[in-house]
Amino acid sequence: MQCAIVKHRRHRRESRNGRSSIHRRSSGIDPRAFTLIELLVVIAVIALLLAIFIPSLNAARERAQRMVCLSNLRQLTTAWIAYADDHNGKLVRGDATSLAGSGSRTLHGWAGRAFWFGETRSALIEHPQKGALWPYLRNIDIYRCPRGRAGHLLTYAAVPSANSSGAVEGTTRSQKLDPMELVTFGARTGGTVLKLTRLTDIVNPGPSARAVFLDQRQTPVATPDFYVYYLYPTWHRLSPPPLHHAEGLTLSMADGHAEYWKWKGRETTHIPGRVVVPYRTNGLLKEQLEKSDYQVETTDGLYDLQRLQRATWGRLGYTMNEAQ
Repeated sequence: MQCAIVKHRRHRRESRNGRSSIHRRSSGIDPRAFTLIELLVVIAVIALLLAIFIPSLNAARERAQRMVCLSNLRQLTTAWIAYADDHNGKLVRGDATSLAGSGSRTLHGWAGRAFWFGETRSALIEHPQKGALWPYLRNIDIYRCPRGRAGHLLTYAAVPSANSSGAVEGTTRSQKLDPMELVTFGARTGGTVLKLTRLTDIVNPGPSARAVFLDQRQTPVATPDFYVYYLYPTWHRLSPPPLHHAEGLTLSMADGHAEYWKWKGRETTHIPGRVVVPYRTNGLLKEQLEKSDYQVETTDGLYDLQRLQRATWGRLGYTMNEAQ
């Protein structure tokens, strides 16, 4: 009897051992490995997390770059005020890289020819003509937004009311350059001086409501640096609304503070005919409207444009009945 029991137990062990051996040999699968379905689930989860976090990371990066841009604008405007204080209240020439006059009576642009598409940072640093504001700044990084286009060492522009030599219809007393001051003086409407040539011109509205610089992401190539109409509800072909700061604009005011404006109108952010094309001289890219100026049509679009026009000129030069 005991012998039979021992044989039975031995048989059961051999059977179990045999099945295990056969099972291991036949499957060839490591029980710790992932199945195909598990791998697909992991990939899907990773893709979902990337879809969630990458936009958040991009948005955080843009906000950080925007803070740098606003700091640059504040420093530029502080230098702009200091220049005026050192020159009997006269404002620096509002064209970034152009000159007026000659010899000892030369007026340099606020940025200077050094920033006219310099090939390298070292070449820019060595260039002697870095503009009228350089003595107050002495840092080439202040002239460029971190979100600027590749190759552009200057991305900021003065608004046309900030002593630009470019004529904007309806904003100056005369189109002729004053031979002594080398400027065209601004027209006065009520208590508002439209084009500013001195600090004392900035009244009604005061300096906290008059724009000086804005970030357009690329080097100014025309005069004015950034064209803003006074008499028409229209965006200029060479100066479409900047969008690179989360579909908004960074700009500074004459009291030295800087602001971020989120565009309100879909029309503002989706103006038809916006194109990116190369400059003729160096192949760097610039943004403009493809064919012509764009007249704004919607309520929100007008809000955006008129907000910039008021900050530039101190008031509007038209009523909506006239515009229509």
